[in-house]
Amino acid sequence: MTHRRTPALLLLAVALAVGGCSKDETRAEEKKPDPMAGAVAVAKEYQLAAMKPDWHRACELRTVAYRFGKSVDECAADNVVPTPPPVGTASPSTSPQPDRAELGPLRLEDGPLPVPSIGDHPAGIGVMFAYDVKWPTEASITRKAVRVVKENGVWRVEQRETVHDTDIAHGNPLYDALTRPQQ
Repeated sequence: MTHRRTPALLLLAVALAVGGCSKDETRAEEKKPDPMAGAVAVAKEYQLAAMKPDWHRACELRTVAYRFGKSVDECAADNVVPTPPPVGTASPSTSPQPDRAELGPLRLEDGPLPVPSIGDHPAGIGVMFAYDVKWPTEASITRKAVRVVKENGVWRVEQRETVHDTDIAHGNPLYDALTRPQQ
């Protein structure tokens, strides 16, 4: 009887030795941080700030080049759109439409992916987000491609482009939007 168990135990020992790593090694691999997680987090924070709109925070997350050499305060002032009046108050607009659409939650649609340099934009990490835009009589989906680069060791947004239907039709909308020739 012991002769029959010995080959089975030997086979089990070989299978365990060949089959993988220890629990400690597996845990160490799980703990390794994703090198692109920081880029995705900055891109998401930037897009959320732009959607609010909180241009001061959005400009803090931009590279100096994307702020066109301006300070954060100057960049924010350049992007501020007059705030619409509170709902239910008289509006100077004669349109029955609200002054601002209702925006749905931000969704990661593509990326992170490496994107090459083009024009003044250095190589970086590309991420594509989508969100629903709802007006009282119509709805659509808006997609934004964001290029993130390291500036002085910190992830910053270098470029943000609207993703067009033609970009989607080509099959690689994130890449197409971030490498489209600038006009």
